Amino acid sequence: MYASARDPQRGAEAVAGIPGDVRFVQLDVTDPASVAAAAKEVGELDVLVNNAGILVGGANPAEAAVDDFRRTYETNVFGVLAVTNAFLPALRRSACPRIVNISSGTGSMTQSAAEAFAATGGSGAAYRSSKTALNAITLFYAQALPGFRVNALAPGLRRTDLNERAQQADGDPAEAAAGAVRLALLGDDGPTGGFFSWDGRTVPW
Repeated sequence: MYASARDPQRGAEAVAGIPGDVRFVQLDVTDPASVAAAAKEVGELDVLVNNAGILVGGANPAEAAVDDFRRTYETNVFGVLAVTNAFLPALRRSACPRIVNISSGTGSMTQSAAEAFAATGGSGAAYRSSKTALNAITLFYAQALPGFRVNALAPGLRRTDLNERAQQADGDPAEAAAGAVRLALLGDDGPTGGFFSWDGRTVPW
């Protein structure tokens, strides 16, 4: 098993707390050299979980800075493309390759159009639209890689460092992790190109 992080010290500390044989690989998804170096360290891979994500600015598109969108997409969309493509050779050596992209329920166009979300006026548009784009490329990867199982996960609001609201959330990150594990362990007859909640429910596009 491999675990990655931008910060070598924080990554090593996290790995030290994970039971079993876990190897730390430094990886900055926005740095092509870092992505290439990390991919060289992995010969074969059964599961790739694309978990890197940032939230820059919380404005609606009429008030947002364009650079907030660029920075957000650089990690949340382009980073996923770069990492996935770099690790495809290792995944293709697996008998059961799986890719899990960590998305967000706020990336659902259906839910964004619903009254509860529409009332926000598209606040957090950079982050939310980046997750919508991630959902789209999840589907396209599934169509391009028929021997794989490629799915997106809506983890729910969890207690993480994503932003102030997440830092104060009650949601246990372990529940979201369990959802990712479920998608990682899908059988060959399992779904692909889907969008699922942490508890297994299908999320509307």
